[in-house]
Amino acid sequence: MDNARPQFGNRLLKDDQDVFQHNAWDNVEWDDEQEKLARESVRVNSSQKMCQEDVQKYEEEAGKFWDDFYSVHNNKFFKDRHWLFTEFPELAPAAASEEKASRMIFEIGCGVGNTIIPILKYSQEEDLMVYGGDFSGKAIEILKEDPHFDEKRCEAFVLDATAEIWDVPFQENSIDIIVIIFVMSAINPARMSHVAQQVAKYLKPGGLVVFRDYGLYDMAQLRFKPGKCLEENFYVRGDGTRVYFFTQDEVRELFVKAGLTEEQNHIDRRLQVNRGRQLKMYRVWIQAKFRKPAQKPEVLHC
Repeated sequence: MDNARPQFGNRLLKDDQDVFQHNAWDNVEWDDEQEKLARESVRVNSSQKMCQEDVQKYEEEAGKFWDDFYSVHNNKFFKDRHWLFTEFPELAPAAASEEKASRMIFEIGCGVGNTIIPILKYSQEEDLMVYGGDFSGKAIEILKEDPHFDEKRCEAFVLDATAEIWDVPFQENSIDIIVIIFVMSAINPARMSHVAQQVAKYLKPGGLVVFRDYGLYDMAQLRFKPGKCLEENFYVRGDGTRVYFFTQDEVRELFVKAGLTEEQNHIDRRLQVNRGRQLKMYRVWIQAKFRKPAQKPEVLHC
């Protein structure tokens, strides 16, 4: 398995003259002026909120918009996330010399399998079971058609993560790792806390959540035009799908209030460049890990 991308934080821009020497730079510091410009962009593009009728439309038809998205793009829009094995080594397949204990991994918002397929391709674990749930039935259909989809080690199904009761093929307190990558941002902020509570319910004691999503002032947020804002930091894209931009504190509050312990919570400020067009693009992502506390052994009283 080729982990070509180094873990974030290792490629630092020390001389501005070198900016176009690579496609991306990690941990790029923002000065006060850049922060001020970002705040102003958000103030302008959020000054005109959508009417309540349209807000309700995008809520009620969220599934349709995601089905339409995958009908148009099929499996060509997102690339397989091989970088996940570097950023989240807990997902990497066990080494041949390691004892292969059985593992259960569940991805919420699995889409067409850009996380699941690399795990299935590279893992030789006989007792691995990967589950994938997605709001879009079209995405699940495409995932199951992938030649690397293995029915013996993977089960994919339609899931509305905001539903009060989850219809899932596993028990509570059973999942080793739950993956939430660029998914929570597509959920109505009013339902995010419920999703985090459900995640905590299905994790086994000692289990881990790995999280990555859009951060406040990411380039994608700054590019929105007025009239696309549903509520604070929550927007609708041109294709009807929605996106929220998080702060570290918001991510922390979601999962800690659900009873999980924070192990990692980074702002990944990355400068991506188009060397051909000499363009700079500032990305902001939140990367985090939260663990469910292990159960305390029962105390026996004589």
